[in-house]
Amino acid sequence: MYMFYALAIVCDDFFVPSLEKICERLHLSEDVAGATFMAAGSSAPELFTSVIGVFITKGDVGVGTIVGSAVFNILCIIGVCGLFAGQVVALSSWCLLRDSIYYTLSVVALIVFIYDEKVSWWESLVLVLMYLIYIIIMKYNACIHQCFERRTKGAGNMVNGLANNAEIDDSSNCDATVVLLKKANFHRKASVIMVDELLSAYPHQLSFSEAGLRIMITSHFPPKTRLSMASRMLINERQRLINSRAYANGESEVAIKIPIKHTVENGTGPSSAPDRGVNGTRRDDIIAEADNETENENEDNENNENDEEEEEDDDDDEGPYTPFDPPSGKLETVKWAFTWPLSFVLYFTVPNCNKPHWEKWFMVTFASSTLWIAAFSYMMVWMVTIIGYTLGIPDVIMGITFLAAGTSVPDCMASLIVARQGMGDMAVSNSIGSNVFDILIGLGLPWALQTLAVDYGSYIRLNSRGLIYSVGLLLASVFVTVFGVHLNKWQLDKKLGCGCLFLYGVFLCFSIMTEFNVFTFVNLPMCGD
Repeated sequence: MYMFYALAIVCDDFFVPSLEKICERLHLSEDVAGATFMAAGSSAPELFTSVIGVFITKGDVGVGTIVGSAVFNILCIIGVCGLFAGQVVALSSWCLLRDSIYYTLSVVALIVFIYDEKVSWWESLVLVLMYLIYIIIMKYNACIHQCFERRTKGAGNMVNGLANNAEIDDSSNCDATVVLLKKANFHRKASVIMVDELLSAYPHQLSFSEAGLRIMITSHFPPKTRLSMASRMLINERQRLINSRAYANGESEVAIKIPIKHTVENGTGPSSAPDRGVNGTRRDDIIAEADNETENENEDNENNENDEEEEEDDDDDEGPYTPFDPPSGKLETVKWAFTWPLSFVLYFTVPNCNKPHWEKWFMVTFASSTLWIAAFSYMMVWMVTIIGYTLGIPDVIMGITFLAAGTSVPDCMASLIVARQGMGDMAVSNSIGSNVFDILIGLGLPWALQTLAVDYGSYIRLNSRGLIYSVGLLLASVFVTVFGVHLNKWQLDKKLGCGCLFLYGVFLCFSIMTEFNVFTFVNLPMCGD
């Protein structure tokens, strides 16, 4: 358990920040950085476990760890996110299908290569080359996404839906910049709320520009376009809150003016409509009230900025515990004492590149944290192997169960935090996308080094014949998960979470019984003293 915690601390607090600095210096795009360095950061324990299994223990503990971790990432992480997200999270079909399809190809290639219980040099090289192709796909993800959306015609259906729901007001007193907000309740001064909550609480007729914004913040468009359009909607809805005028009876029709540079009427030129709202309210009065409210909000914003600066100062002190500064609170003190040996060693051997005065030493952080990950992984595999030998448990079972869960718990916690914030696509993509790295690089790279560099022309021998069944179950878990998400209408909720956790339990039971030769003879007996 202590080694699991040590790996999580080194990866999260030192290794991943150093990789972020490297990506910044190399000017890598977000997609390429996520598919290369960030994937290496999150999957470093599995990679080093596989390296140790190939070069040191000469066993299947690395393969078992990666296969078990892959199933854990797909079923258990999605299940935990569905149960404890606290809300129903919508999922995007593109991200899930993209990662699932390529991951399926990777698992199929792995099944073909290990079917004869040995891996040659060219088979390991194919796995590494497949990951290079995956990086290229991530590089051109936006273009591929656009082609996918044009073929599925999803955007056209959405436009039709908006056109059917939107009603056009033929009043002659309206111009193209006025939107009618019907019977909104304003019993108190408007406060800042989430835009999606505002839209659902106060639905209004859509202008052409608003309908376009609604479409362009969906998953049918690239991330940069969605972010830009979402920012515009934030500005528009904020102006709607400022310019909305409350009447004494609490229910009214309010004229909202959305400023644009030019308004064209009947294609002839600027509009000459009187500067008056739909209900006859002069816009000068509304603008004057908006100015007064803006002044008050500026004062509030200044106070909020001061508070944020203080919080940022506090955040600078956050990070791994320092051995010479015990925290306040009983629970934090106990945790500090428990991790004191680890904090003491890392404090003097790994510079924290998150701090400004150590930022230029990010390469030293990268090298030293890599060495510590290798050392902790070796100790973890060594102790698990001894425990398994003492209890008579094969290495594959120890890898599929204990090592897989231990190395994937940090990813599970990170995905749960993201899912609780409503970003289900990021949580699911993280769980499936990291598996592509585990299969293609976590297994392919150590195998390629052994068969090409260390002992050219040799083969990687697999001791357990039950691995082919576990990998087959891994492939089945991908199909079942995607099919379950589709049946659940692309939503991540408790029902889907319970189903995924149940399937993970079935996988563990079947894999353990297979390795113990319950169904057929697949595993040789362990050597005696």
